[in-house]
Amino acid sequence: MNRYSEYEALVAPARARSELWQLVLGVCATLIGYVALVYAALSIVLTVPSLLKSFQSTGTPTGMMFTLFSFGFLTLALLVALRLVHHRGLPTLLGDARQCLHQFRATLKALLLLSVVVWLIPSVEGMDLFPNLEMSRWLLLLPLSLFGVLIQSGTEELVFRGYLQSQLAARFRSPLIWILVPSILFGALHYEPDFYGPNAIYVVISTTCFGIAAADLTARSGTLGPALALHFVNNLTALLLFGMQGDLSGLALYVLPFGPADTDFIRDALLIDAAILLCSWLAARLALRR
Repeated sequence: MNRYSEYEALVAPARARSELWQLVLGVCATLIGYVALVYAALSIVLTVPSLLKSFQSTGTPTGMMFTLFSFGFLTLALLVALRLVHHRGLPTLLGDARQCLHQFRATLKALLLLSVVVWLIPSVEGMDLFPNLEMSRWLLLLPLSLFGVLIQSGTEELVFRGYLQSQLAARFRSPLIWILVPSILFGALHYEPDFYGPNAIYVVISTTCFGIAAADLTARSGTLGPALALHFVNNLTALLLFGMQGDLSGLALYVLPFGPADTDFIRDALLIDAAILLCSWLAARLALRR
């Protein structure tokens, strides 16, 4: 049996308009719409200097919230591009609604259980956590923070595993193309040499591997549910529980004892992330029985 036979449910809606020029046009339309919406939002923020200052750094709760919720503009832009270029709706990127929700819940439960097990493992020397936000403030922000992480991670899955992957799968039969191309693009967009220094390429490799795992789960399950759960739990841990010092730590309860410039610590953390990703992929497959 073809391990990706279920994926036809997501590929079929893309077949009618699957020319490469249409994909390029759709991507361009999405990016233009996204940039326009972000600039419109920023133009409003610029009129209030106090807001601008708090939005400038993702090391603050306000700045981090703005960053997370700004991904909603990308979802809106993608929705319009899908209609105009591909004559399909956003739900076609998710698959059957009931099945998608069921698989999201099953995968989420498995990954949360795995996360608890991982958190119970004693930390290695030099990896002690430091308090970041006060517990009371963190809990107060938590409902909005969770929604923001869901929007951010969900948008990335809609774009890369929902849109790009299904459009390429409708055009090319080989999984090497429709799994690897979106995953490599996903990884490349995380290339930040000014932020990660010599580890930037390793971050790209790590993110590409995450993309491959999410792409495989999407193709095996026939919905975006498992990939959404994988991405959500990953970002929940990295952004709301145990953030790195500096940028992107604005909503984290704790921060790790290192930042992006700490080369050796980052490399060790990436190795740990790779092991957790492998376990998460296996746990998701076990939950889905696929």
